[in-house]
Amino acid sequence: MSERTCCVCHMPVGVEARRLGARSYCEAHYAAVTRQRKAVWLSTAVGVLGLLAFVVLVELVVSVTKPVLTGGVLVVVGAVLALVPAILWLVVFYVQDRLEPEPKGQVLRIFALGVLLALAIGLPLRHSLFPMPGGLSPTREKAVELLRAILVIGFAQEYLKYAAVRFTVYHSPEFDERVDGIVYGAASALGFATALNLDYVIASKGALLGVAVIRITITALAQASFTGVMGYFLGRAKFENMGRWWLPCGMVLVSILNGVVTFLLGEASTVGLGYTPFYGLIAAAVLAVVTFAFLFVAIRRVNAATLAGA
Repeated sequence: MSERTCCVCHMPVGVEARRLGARSYCEAHYAAVTRQRKAVWLSTAVGVLGLLAFVVLVELVVSVTKPVLTGGVLVVVGAVLALVPAILWLVVFYVQDRLEPEPKGQVLRIFALGVLLALAIGLPLRHSLFPMPGGLSPTREKAVELLRAILVIGFAQEYLKYAAVRFTVYHSPEFDERVDGIVYGAASALGFATALNLDYVIASKGALLGVAVIRITITALAQASFTGVMGYFLGRAKFENMGRWWLPCGMVLVSILNGVVTFLLGEASTVGLGYTPFYGLIAAAVLAVVTFAFLFVAIRRVNAATLAGA
């Protein structure tokens, strides 16, 4: 009979070791898996409010100073604005509770990997695959936009962000709680969102900074929300026997969610006679709050069931 080891740290454990399904745990990691991290609730709320405050601040500065920026200076300013939401979210997630941090280096590596995957694969696919055909009626054009959002944007983006976690930190001892899937998933998504935002700023040459900062924030909130859901699937897959279809079903669900919500956020931004990005910003903020609240409630219920022996 092979020696039983902890599925997180791989240290030997006795036959009386704690188990979840067929997986054994040392006492320290069993406690970590079932721990309730209340501070993550606060970090999410602070992160969303901080992003909204960032938008308001930039809008005030732009309206008061009315800057006239051109050339490289305009692009540099826009690029800095693209980085601020991701940096703010990552910092809040880390410093929200010193007793429950993830390793800074690991979080930053996942963030950087999200950026690299977006630049190397995600953006080229988005620009070249499944271009919008011309000559369609408005109804068919909307249908094609929705299909493209799901099949190209949704599946491609979500698999790349999933891969940034699944094939790296997922197998390390640092991934020792169910909620870690959400935290690392958010880091991957924010890296991906940063690359998308940089691409948008460069393509638009930094024009209309007031509108750009709203779009940048919408992208960060939405991407973190989508991959937070996939992180929930990853967190449960590592510590429970969820079956072979659990992760594929999660990928399909999240990809469809990404495509549909991306399409609807675009529609929300064009309500009325013109482009009104504030509607999309409000929708994205509500989406982030509702999504993460649901995920943390679900994690708490799973942890409680584990502790109760259910």
